[in-house]
Amino acid sequence: MNSVDSQYIDASGPFEARYLAFLETIFTLRPSLHRYCARMTGSVMDGEDVVQEALLEAYRKLDKFDDSRPLKPWLLRIAHNRCIDFLGPKGVRDQAESAATAPESVLPVEPATLGIGEAVEHLVLTLPPKERVCVLLKDVFDYSLEEIAELVDSTVGGVKAALKRGRSKLAALPEHAPPPRKREESETRLLRLYIERFNRRDWVGVRELISADARLAVADRFLGPMSKSPYLGNYEGLRVECRMALGEVDGEPVIVRLDREQDHWKPRSFVRLSVKNGQIIGIVDYWHCPWVLPAAASIVVDQSLPN
Repeated sequence: MNSVDSQYIDASGPFEARYLAFLETIFTLRPSLHRYCARMTGSVMDGEDVVQEALLEAYRKLDKFDDSRPLKPWLLRIAHNRCIDFLGPKGVRDQAESAATAPESVLPVEPATLGIGEAVEHLVLTLPPKERVCVLLKDVFDYSLEEIAELVDSTVGGVKAALKRGRSKLAALPEHAPPPRKREESETRLLRLYIERFNRRDWVGVRELISADARLAVADRFLGPMSKSPYLGNYEGLRVECRMALGEVDGEPVIVRLDREQDHWKPRSFVRLSVKNGQIIGIVDYWHCPWVLPAAASIVVDQSLPN
């Protein structure tokens, strides 16, 4: 998460009770908001970070929301705008909102679809933002052309044009898994040491690996200095048997949390660490967002982990 309005966080970092109550009321909308943002940003983790920012913005604007209208389209619009901001500077936003110039008369009334679901949504990252939005909303989320036009500030003709271009490009692409992101060997050693100490419940040793000014984000719960959080204590107090392992989610290096289920370990969530100068300077934990991990196209766990 890049920015947070401190109005919703007390001095120690936890989100205030009223904001948590707001999150509870929209709980059933979270998976679809995340799915959209994950496909727009190309990362289930970046997607959740964008959703977190969008929900803080929505909470700040609740007094301006017309409660006679459905909540989901309003939230999706805020999340969509955050995605466009995430994708780049003003030029990217202009590109994402400008493709309304193609003549509507040369296009079919309803462009033929490519197919539904995962076969499409994991490839849309190859498209420019406007085409990506239109293909996602039409072919994956089944929005009407009119609803999409309203969301992206375009016309039905512009949406049809973007759909035609996007579908043509996707039809020519082979499906492929994203290439793994490379990690420096020194970083890998540090993460393995973190995992080793965490699994021994050596909390003093874990803290030695974390810089004094490290930042912590526990999605939906806490954002602030690691030093002011009960983070490791919360893990120590867990009643379920869990451990950490090195892994990858959609090709990105992460630490995977696994919970014991009878005779095997099952991936439960994951943690994203930022490393600089041999120390951990940032931790993002998706513990409280169970919709994130199932949205990943691939999950790899280090096979050296004992069963």
